[in-house]
Amino acid sequence: MLLGVNIDHIAVLREARKINDPNPLDAVPICKLAGADQITIHLREDRRHIHDNDAKVIINQSALPVNLECSINEDIIDIACKLKPARITLVPENREEVTTEGGLDIKSNYEKIQKVIKKLHKHEIEVSLFIDPNKEVIELSSKLNVEWIEIHTGTFANIYAMLNSGLANTHHTIKDLELPKTELKKRLQTSIKEIKKATKHAIKNDLKVAAGHGLNYQNVTLISNIEGISELNIGQSIIARSVFTGLHTAINDMQNLIKKA
Repeated sequence: MLLGVNIDHIAVLREARKINDPNPLDAVPICKLAGADQITIHLREDRRHIHDNDAKVIINQSALPVNLECSINEDIIDIACKLKPARITLVPENREEVTTEGGLDIKSNYEKIQKVIKKLHKHEIEVSLFIDPNKEVIELSSKLNVEWIEIHTGTFANIYAMLNSGLANTHHTIKDLELPKTELKKRLQTSIKEIKKATKHAIKNDLKVAAGHGLNYQNVTLISNIEGISELNIGQSIIARSVFTGLHTAINDMQNLIKKA
């Protein structure tokens, strides 16, 4: 299983003080030495972390393939075509969100997404769609002739955190998931089953399958054990651990968990 390391949160730390340190580019060779397979970055419309120049220098200088996450905004797509990363992952964006909250609404935006994909393919960039584990959405993704889908694992991760961590006792508790443990266990199993079914259906439709969002050192093996998922994209938990262990060790620790699965 491949591991893409999302280095956005290094830029988050930099932007918190509005200075030029830490530089996310400095993480790229460390990721390579630690055995990562891919660098993932998200160029948001609001530029809250990664900026245009970050994307440019990382894509131009990275020895690893770069997966650039972005919205279907026309201006962003124009930038992406000029940068020519190895892959573009199209994701939804909401200016008020803390982080990406769900998969692309392909049904409502089919024609626009189709035009974007054709444009990216003309620039020889492979395309992935960040989607919820839903059969209909997978079939629409297949019709759009993308190479990849990335299954949104955020719902799974939120349920897992409310069941197996102290999240419910903090100010970041998820109100909708303040439920009895028996109910959370049922929902967790349902979420895993949905991801498994979605993965199988995607493979039947000749799509390569990645997964990501909210994956960490506690929950990752439940996803990496799913047959058919060939790549995980993980960011916040790796960067958070690296504060204490260093980035090389944090990536190694994640790789070891994935390999044990």
